[in-house]
Amino acid sequence: MKIVRIISRLVVGLVFIFSGFVKAVDPLGSAYKFMDYFEAFRLSFFDHLSLPLAIILSTLELLIGINLLLGIRMKITSWLLLIFMSYFTLLTFILAIYNPVSDCGCFGDAIILTNWQTFWKNIILFVPVLIIFISRRKYIPFYPDITEWILAAALIIFGISISLYSYRHLPLLDFRPYKTGASIPEGMEIPEGMPIDEYETTLIYEKNGVQEEFTMENYPWKDSTWTWVETRQTLVKKGYEPPIHDFTLTTIEGEDYTENLLYDSDYSLLMVAYDLSKTNIEAIKKANEIALSCAERNCTFYCITSSTNEEIENLRNTLPVEFSIYTGDEITLKTIIRSNPGLLLIRNGIILGKWGFRDFPPPDEFTKDFSQFTINQYRSKLEHLKVLSISAIFFLVLLAFHVLYTRYILKK
Repeated sequence: MKIVRIISRLVVGLVFIFSGFVKAVDPLGSAYKFMDYFEAFRLSFFDHLSLPLAIILSTLELLIGINLLLGIRMKITSWLLLIFMSYFTLLTFILAIYNPVSDCGCFGDAIILTNWQTFWKNIILFVPVLIIFISRRKYIPFYPDITEWILAAALIIFGISISLYSYRHLPLLDFRPYKTGASIPEGMEIPEGMPIDEYETTLIYEKNGVQEEFTMENYPWKDSTWTWVETRQTLVKKGYEPPIHDFTLTTIEGEDYTENLLYDSDYSLLMVAYDLSKTNIEAIKKANEIALSCAERNCTFYCITSSTNEEIENLRNTLPVEFSIYTGDEITLKTIIRSNPGLLLIRNGIILGKWGFRDFPPPDEFTKDFSQFTINQYRSKLEHLKVLSISAIFFLVLLAFHVLYTRYILKK
């Protein structure tokens, strides 16, 4: 039974650490998911709490997971674990039945699960959770109380720090199809042999004031006494959906400019501002300067937004905008980059660089050699990854401390 308790603790702990970490490195993604929930349950007045709740959720999951792994405060952790799993198992059951939100977001963008898959995952995970809770008094503390509380406080600070860093800049790890190095055109392709959507076509015809439904096989195409009313198509089987399927760049007049961007052999800059009414004004001013620098380098500067024509005109009346503004899908724009606005460097449809508005490069950088510039930006990305490495080292030090302390206790 002791081995079962240890395995249960390790399995649940690792799942919670993974779940908490992928949320912590992308707090805005979790915040958007909270907004989806609030909208689905008609609680949109809680939208302003989305980001704090996202940070609290990821930190709590990390805390529970590492506590389980290291055996810290097991009685309190067991209660937190049981309450957490009970609530989210019930919630995912409701989501599976009514499907108001297609993806629960339990593993962020790292692993996408349907609501039913998430529910059954929670049911399976509930077995070791119950074992941990029932056996909570059998777990022997390894550390003095003060040491455990210090470790717990350090873990909370660690979790919040990752979330705040990723929020103020960009996710430390990007699991989305628009990550640096990704090809947007390739992400839009359907591989050969993959199933496509299947639809059932219903034809509505009318005769003597009475409407009837027909299929493609039996509709009265030879009988002129029937009058066609409408054609309906119903999705009967979902086919393969490419990772990128809603990326479009359209002028206000409705002209499609997507291919102009994706198949341009020269460099292009794409500024994504999903909501101009919430966009940082100073960043727009800096983007204006970058757009002017791009013009000197013969680099096309695009701005894409999901804002209304009225909001676009308000921006143009407020600032002397030096770039063309296009429209796109709001959800897609939020997926492309976790910043409002954010900037992407693109060539031949390949994303060569991404920046949140707090990290926009100086305008004169875009007048230099782009090859060297992209190399420098790659090095900068590696610097950001150092933060992740330090985080991993922090966790390993904790684990090593745990192992060494445990061996010391057992020898006494």
